Amino acid sequence: MTIKATPDDSGKRIDVFISQNSDLTRARVQKMLDDALVCVNGRTVRKNYKVKDGDEAEFDVPAPTPLGAEAEDIPLDIIYEDGDIIVLNKPKGIVVHPAAGNESGTLVNALLYHCGDSLSGIGGVTRPGIVHRIDKDTSGLLVVAKNDAAHLFLSEQIKEHKVSRVYHAIAVGRIDGSRTLSYPIGRHPTDRKKMAVTEKNSKSAVTHVDVIEELVGATYVKCTLETGRTHQIRVHLSHIGHPILGDETYGGVKNPVMQKYGAGLQGQCLHAKQISLVHPRKREMMTFECPLPDYFEKLLKVMRAES
Repeated sequence: MTIKATPDDSGKRIDVFISQNSDLTRARVQKMLDDALVCVNGRTVRKNYKVKDGDEAEFDVPAPTPLGAEAEDIPLDIIYEDGDIIVLNKPKGIVVHPAAGNESGTLVNALLYHCGDSLSGIGGVTRPGIVHRIDKDTSGLLVVAKNDAAHLFLSEQIKEHKVSRVYHAIAVGRIDGSRTLSYPIGRHPTDRKKMAVTEKNSKSAVTHVDVIEELVGATYVKCTLETGRTHQIRVHLSHIGHPILGDETYGGVKNPVMQKYGAGLQGQCLHAKQISLVHPRKREMMTFECPLPDYFEKLLKVMRAES
C-alpha cells in the first residue's frame, strides 16, 4: 500500500500520518516501523520521522498474529451473512471488542464462537473483523468483515464517506426542522475519556438531523452520518443544547425531561437503524435495516401518550 503526503501532512510523525490515512491503529503502525516494514521514498524510517509534502509511504500489512480473544457462546442477532460480511443488530450494553475492563463478553468473543477462523485479521488480535464500531450503550447495525479483502474494501468505503449510516434518537428539547451539524470533533481538553467540539487536534464532522416527531419536552430524530467520528451524534446534539435522552456523559441528569424519562435507561437512547454499502464481492449496493429495540418503542409510546 502506498500513501502520498500532502502539504497538510507536513510535520506529522510517520506513525500518525499512516494511521490517519489507513485502517491501521497507531500502535500497529509503530510495530511495523520497529520491524522495518515501512519505507518512505524507498528507505526505511524510524517512527519519529516527520513527514514532508510529497513523501510516499510504502508498506505491506503483515499477516495477523493468532487471535488473542477467546470464543464465547453468546447469542448474535444476525441480519445478514455470507462468505464476506456479517451484518449484526448489536444490543445495548454489549461492548464491541475486548479492552481493559472488558476482556470477555464482547461482540468479538461471540463472533469468534460463531465464525471460528473466518474473520478478517486486519484489526489485530482483539478486533478481528471489526471495520467500524458503535458505543457500548448504543444499539443497532454493525458490519463485520470475514476476510481481509472485504475489510479493506469496506474500510475504503467508510473513509470516502460512501457508507450511509442512519441512526434514530430521542433528543432532549425541541428541534425545529432539519439541520446539518458541521462542527469539528476532537479529544476533550480536560477529560480524555470524552470527545468535544474543538478546533484543537480535531477532525471535521458532519451530521444531518431530520425531525421525525415532536414529543413532550423532546424530539424524535433521524441522524445521518456524513463522517464517523467517535461519539459524533452524541457530541453534536449535546453541543447544540439537545443531548440524547439518557446520555449522562454528554447530557447530564439535571434536565427535568432527562430526569423523568431518562432514569433507568442505562445509556443513551440511540439506535443504528439503517446502513447502506457496496458489497465487497458482489459490487452491488445493499441496504440493511433493523427495528427499534423494545425499550425505545416503549419509551416512545409513553412520551406520545403524554404529548
